[in-house]
Amino acid sequence: MKLQIALDRLTYEECFRILAQVGGSVDIIEVGTGIIKEYGLGIVRDVKERYPRKSVLADVKICDAGKSESETAFDYGADIITVMSFADMNTIGACVEAAEARQKEVVVDLLNNKDPDVFDQLESIGVSSVSAHIGKDQQSGGAGHNPFFQELTDRYFKVYVAGGIDETNLDRYLNLNPAVVIVGSGITKAEDKKEKAGLIKKSLGKYN
Repeated sequence: MKLQIALDRLTYEECFRILAQVGGSVDIIEVGTGIIKEYGLGIVRDVKERYPRKSVLADVKICDAGKSESETAFDYGADIITVMSFADMNTIGACVEAAEARQKEVVVDLLNNKDPDVFDQLESIGVSSVSAHIGKDQQSGGAGHNPFFQELTDRYFKVYVAGGIDETNLDRYLNLNPAVVIVGSGITKAEDKKEKAGLIKKSLGKYN
């Protein structure tokens, strides 16, 4: 399992201060939607330039214009982008094609999707990566317990998991066999961010 840090609700300077502390423990650096809205895709380029050996995910949450939106994010240095699962399948398919053309990756965000047919639809257009994502406004003591995501255990998707994760509740997500565990405030709000990132990375190592 890989560890992805989600940078969101932070200033530009805070993003890089945090990365300087946790860079040794994380595998993927996510530039969150709010950060991109605040600073533009230029911050994706800046992260990639400073951390060229890390995979950088731009959480652009594409809903339309899949080809051009994807290509723009890739032009700014993103290795991975996100598209929403409620988008038209033509949009998602265009994102997949754009990613394949550049040997990049697209992750389909399942946030708030409850359509039982969505997994078949995504498989039919060649999607390989999905995010079992419980959003900020949905998180509670039941984080990780979303019956809709259980069908992923019978599929062949590369699964990213996100939603209030830290070292104390990681086990709630393991039944989804995730390839990538996304941690945001569990690291970014910790008093000792380096120590917390290392602790979570070590916890993931137990399940690899």
